[in-house]
Amino acid sequence: MVLEEKILILDFGSQYTQLIARRVRELNVYCEIHPYNKTPQLDSSFKGVILSGSPFSVRDKDAPVPDLSQIKGKLPVLGVCYGAQYLAHESGGTVTPSKHREYGRANLTSIDQKSPLFRGLTLNTQVWMSHGDTIINMPETFKPIASTHDVKNGAFQIEAQNTFGIQFHPEVYHTTEGKKLLENFVKDICGVSGNWTAASFAGAAIEELKTTIGDEKVVLGLSGGVDSSVAAVLLDKAIGKQLNCIFVNNGLLRKNEFDEVLASYKDMGLNVKGVDASDKFLDQLEGVSDPEQKRKIIGRVFIEVFDEEATKIKDVKWLAQGTIYPDVIESVSVNGPSATIKSHHNVGGLPETMNLKIIEPLKLLFKDEVRKVGKTLNISNQLIGRHPFPGPGLSIRILGEITREKVRILQEVDSIYIGEMREQGLYDDVWQAGAILLPIQSVGVMGDERTYEQVVALRAVTSTDGMTADWVHLPYDFLSKVSSKIINNVKGVNRVVYDISSKPPATIEWE
Repeated sequence: MVLEEKILILDFGSQYTQLIARRVRELNVYCEIHPYNKTPQLDSSFKGVILSGSPFSVRDKDAPVPDLSQIKGKLPVLGVCYGAQYLAHESGGTVTPSKHREYGRANLTSIDQKSPLFRGLTLNTQVWMSHGDTIINMPETFKPIASTHDVKNGAFQIEAQNTFGIQFHPEVYHTTEGKKLLENFVKDICGVSGNWTAASFAGAAIEELKTTIGDEKVVLGLSGGVDSSVAAVLLDKAIGKQLNCIFVNNGLLRKNEFDEVLASYKDMGLNVKGVDASDKFLDQLEGVSDPEQKRKIIGRVFIEVFDEEATKIKDVKWLAQGTIYPDVIESVSVNGPSATIKSHHNVGGLPETMNLKIIEPLKLLFKDEVRKVGKTLNISNQLIGRHPFPGPGLSIRILGEITREKVRILQEVDSIYIGEMREQGLYDDVWQAGAILLPIQSVGVMGDERTYEQVVALRAVTSTDGMTADWVHLPYDFLSKVSSKIINNVKGVNRVVYDISSKPPATIEWE
């Protein structure tokens, strides 16, 4: 997609880099993250550069060293934490371990009110520090423009350049006026207009899809989730019936989900075929307990089913995918793909024998931006507001071996839990919720009889992007009602517990 204005973010491996991009995007300014050692070819569309933080010290032997020869002095630059220290270090300044390591909240005790970076910010505004080094001697051309109690050179500007450095993180919410500082940089200093919106993206994407695809056919695997649904509607508006959607039932969806979602897709006018492959998936999963093996089986069988159905469509040239920007960033990160904690919930790829070109309409967007685009396309709130649901479905919410009876139990439990959440107006306040069937049984009493039945755990979290999450303090009355309803209506369950773990150290899903 051709964009006239954008900000380049060079990533040095900071945990906050994606957050910088999200904050810039919130200003209706498009930005791209690239590894510091893979700077893209710069053209007139790049209006400024932000250098991220890093887990490294500039004094480390293997510290990241970017090539700024085509950037510094030619484009506005904002160095954040490591980025600021690198600017000072490579110009002859002195960066040393701080006597007072600052981590957490601090306040700006001095601000140069004439600096365009701090225009409109208030003295003593709270900022968030996260560094063990500090700049004690700055190069001659570096002018201090802000300080904290413990950090004299909290921010600087290089004279005669629009190059700035700050030792705090404006991208985190704890920096109370961080958004204003970033706005000063990208809009006032870089001169970006800030007209990149969900509506403008959707219009441009549809036109680009028309031009790229022409009169050729596209196949897309729908999951019922937000990403694939928004991708489908964008493609449908661009090429209409040239788009062929396939919605596969793996037998691990929520209760009645296959029929309900398939009906909603057809009501939206999408050219979609539903394929019920439940038995094939469940037969292959029989006797399998290892979560990683479950994922691999589901991924393999999905590929087999999808490939079989896709080959029935004549003259298909394109495979569309609902890839979003965090997936793209991860694939080209500074250190390469992260160490595998668990296989990604989505299918990693399709057979090379399909020999199809790839089209990814959402690859520039974060999750919340995908939802905004969906709203501009008039996709129903019921679909756009759906909680994230793992690609392997209920298989990773059934701990241990999967059986048809366990699937039935969990579908019933989940239906009651999510249904009551909607009924009580709690669903939209929760980022993700679900039930987990535990591989243990507990003693209970029902009537005059002792029981020995399954235990289910309920999970509800708040989050922005799933990277971190806090458990939701659901009302006790609600939990009491749900627990009672589950135990009284789902045969095979006699105990309900509530998960109060946050991420980290736990993960959102249990497998």
